[in-house]
Amino acid sequence: MKKNLITVITLALVVVNLVLTVILTITILPETQKANELITKVCSAIDLDLESGSATSNANIPIDQIEVYNIDDEQTINLKQDGDGKDHFAMLTVSISMDTKNSDYKDLKPQVEEKVNLIKGDINNIVSQYTIDEIKNNQSAVQDEILKDLQKMFGSDFIVAVGFPTAQYQ
Repeated sequence: MKKNLITVITLALVVVNLVLTVILTITILPETQKANELITKVCSAIDLDLESGSATSNANIPIDQIEVYNIDDEQTINLKQDGDGKDHFAMLTVSISMDTKNSDYKDLKPQVEEKVNLIKGDINNIVSQYTIDEIKNNQSAVQDEILKDLQKMFGSDFIVAVGFPTAQYQ
């Protein structure tokens, strides 16, 4: 009789263990899936951060394939107010790097020279949206925004980078 009682108690403990395992699995599995989604989002954000700096992959373009067009005039641009009550401005010279092997280069390069005043206006509009601290701390974001705007303006990605050879902020 004692042998049957021990068998029944063992069977009951096995069933209780199985039920508790199922409950733990049901409660932990959704949290694990949420953690995996969070990890995936963080990894994708890190990849995006590593790819920032240019809208196209100009790292793969050889230096002898890039032509730099310098906008001659230094632009003085009023910056957005940052709450300190002072007017701030940026004095910039801008250079545009173009891929000479791009299929649109020959057709669009003359338009870059013709539309320099339109380009300056776009640069002015974009830079003036930033405060002095924002532009000092993240100049590459401003350059990327200008690059994307120029690529959209010309409908091509033959422009591969925008730079500020000289930049002063006050």
